This record gives sequence, C-alpha cells and structure tokens, in this order.
Amino acid sequence: MIILTIHVLDAGLNGMNKCKKIIGPWTLKDAYFPKDQGKVFSCFSCAGGSTMGYKLAGFDVIGCNEIDPKIFKMYKMNHNPKYSYVMSIRDMINKDSYPDELYNLDILDGSPPCTSFSTAGVRERDWGKSKKFAEGQALQRLDDLFFEFIALAKKLQPKIIIAENVAGMIKGKAKGYIKEIVKAYSDIGYDTQLFLLNADNMGVPQSRQRVFFISRKRSLKLSKLKLKFNEKPITFGQASNMIKDYKNPKENIKIFDCLILFFNKVPQGESFGNYHPTGSYFSYVKQSYKKPIQTYTTHEPCIHPKEKRFLSYNELLICSSFPMDFKYETIKKARWAMGMSVPPFMIQRIALEIIKQWNLRN
Repeated sequence: MIILTIHVLDAGLNGMNKCKKIIGPWTLKDAYFPKDQGKVFSCFSCAGGSTMGYKLAGFDVIGCNEIDPKIFKMYKMNHNPKYSYVMSIRDMINKDSYPDELYNLDILDGSPPCTSFSTAGVRERDWGKSKKFAEGQALQRLDDLFFEFIALAKKLQPKIIIAENVAGMIKGKAKGYIKEIVKAYSDIGYDTQLFLLNADNMGVPQSRQRVFFISRKRSLKLSKLKLKFNEKPITFGQASNMIKDYKNPKENIKIFDCLILFFNKVPQGESFGNYHPTGSYFSYVKQSYKKPIQTYTTHEPCIHPKEKRFLSYNELLICSSFPMDFKYETIKKARWAMGMSVPPFMIQRIALEIIKQWNLRN
C-alpha cells in the first residue's frame, strides 16, 4: 500500500532528484528536500508538522514563528530554520523590518491557536478573554490571533496565505468570525477560499477534519483553487502492521484502572462513555482495526483495539504521518506536538495541488 511519494537523491543519476514511492512509514533519512518550488514562512509553527508537509512537496521553509521556546527546540532539532522568531506574533509584527527573503515569500503559512474555537472546549466563554492556554503557556487572547496573522501578511505581502484551523470555526456562533476573517483578507488585497478537508482521504491513517483558508494575492490574477482528495482510507490495522519492525521507545502507556474496568465491554470503534453507568469517559474511544484512528488530541483518548493501553508513540507517528525518526527531547512533548500539529501529508497534498494549478515559480 503506497502512502507517500517522496523526493530522493539518486547518486546514480549524478545527484539528480527523482521521486520514489514509499510503502509504509517514512523517515527523514529517506527524504531529499529539493527546495525548488518556492519559499515558505511558518507561523505558530509548533514542532513543524506543516513545515514537513511543505518540504515533502519541494518547498523551502526558510523560517518560523513560535511563542513557546521549549516547542521551538523540537522544531529546530528537525528543521534548523534560517530565520526564527521565538516570540508572540504580536511582538513579531512590531519589528521594524525583516530579512529581504521574508518580503518575497511564495507562501505564508500559519495555524493560529484554536482552543477558543474547538467544539471540545468552552468556546464562546473564552472569546475575548486572556488565559494561560497550553500554547506557549503564556497569558494571551487566542480568538484575535488570526487577525494578528493577517496583519503580518499585510506587512510581508506573500503570494499565497494558508491558514489552518479546527472545523469548529465553521459551526455555531463562530461562523461570524469567518466573515470577519475573509473581509480582513480582502482589505489587504487577497481573495480567500475555505476548504473543509479530512486527513483520512489525504493519505493519513487518522480521521482529522480541518478548515483551510487559502488566500491568493488579487494582483496575481490566479484562478480559483480546486481541491478534492479521494485517497482510499488507511485503517489502523494496516498502519500498525507496517511498523512491526520499529522498536517502541520505553514509555508507560497503560490505560487508567477506571478504564480497565470497562475495557472488555467496549466494542472497537466506540466510546467508553456508552458503557459507563453515568456516561463518564466519553472522550476515551477504543480504536477499530478497520478504520483510521479518531482525531488525536493532546489528551490522548485513543485506546488500542485489543490491548489495555493507549496507542504507542510509534503508532501515533504513523497515524499522524510524522517521520519515524522524528527528533524530540521527551516523548511527552512529542506526543503533545502531534496532537497540536497539522499532519504533514495534509499539507503536502495541498502544496502539490498549488504547484500543479498555480505554478508560483513562473
């Protein structure tokens, strides 16, 4: 089963770049990143899931912005950016100037923190408030960071702006933000399209819906982008079989004793809450071998179909489309990063369509 077409450097071709179909998991050692499709700068970069996707598509990701210095260390270990702004995006906007390359970007990428829009949180109660959120462990408002991202775009004037967020942005009262965001893009000279995409038909063994705002500079007169992905879903059973030869790092992933009490009653693919007398533990789901895993979050609700444990680190790597040799300081941080990040294959698929339809290098 083919899950990735990757660039490799073939010495037999005098160093020429060619494509190789990778069957099963991939590693950074497998990949050659040609950097010939354009320049990208990533905001709210986390550990670099989107960065990996752009690099797999052949883009040169020249830098990043990340508020959390601890998470930036992980980004640097895997990507070693040329330019880095380890600070809030508000502080970055206040800079008087930037390197010339940042004024000549093909793509400005960003995933503004989404806690305030997630349907899993308190949503409207958090809007307009400053809190200590997980992102950066800093006191900050999250619901206006999208507009700060657009303010940076106004200064840098990239050809394309790609912003990712949770599907909750297009539900309920949050829809009002959509109109404001699209208008803010229009006011700085960009036409915007929204796409609701699911990672499970983009080569990722995980059902993960995300909204993508893809904005094109009006003066470039680019046609509307068409995105439709129909890759056959990869089940957890298929994904887990592909990593049998990968040794798991040492970690305690046994489920809680309170969950063990109900483990045998819960069928694959169902929530523990359906079998608890009071409906508790509804967010904990026993995965199914016959489906992609559910959306993986930082709360680790993904439980193995047959074993009384959470999914292992290696299982999460392949189900998040991260490389098997992803570098980290601690497994806990790496697990958190995968829950927060855009799966690399999602971005790679989008980036390949942008190359195909818009050809930004001409």
